[in-house]
Amino acid sequence: MSKFVPFADESATLAIGKMNVENRLDRVSLFGDLDLTLDQVGLEQAKTLQSLVNSVVETLESRTLPDKVATAPVVKVSNPF
Repeated sequence: MSKFVPFADESATLAIGKMNVENRLDRVSLFGDLDLTLDQVGLEQAKTLQSLVNSVVETLESRTLPDKVATAPVVKVSNPF
């Protein structure tokens, strides 16, 4: 797995199969699908996912956390086209 430091920046991304992981300063977002198949590829992807989740948990456990992160409301804009 390439260097992906959870919550460290607003630009790092990671792909595991068809699942994408996006880093933010206040969250790590996972999008897409991931089939963990019963083969070497599935094992490699499972280990990558495990490493990512372990890293996220370690980072969360190392910090003082609020009860809940405030999120900005979704603003709907008109289509400019």
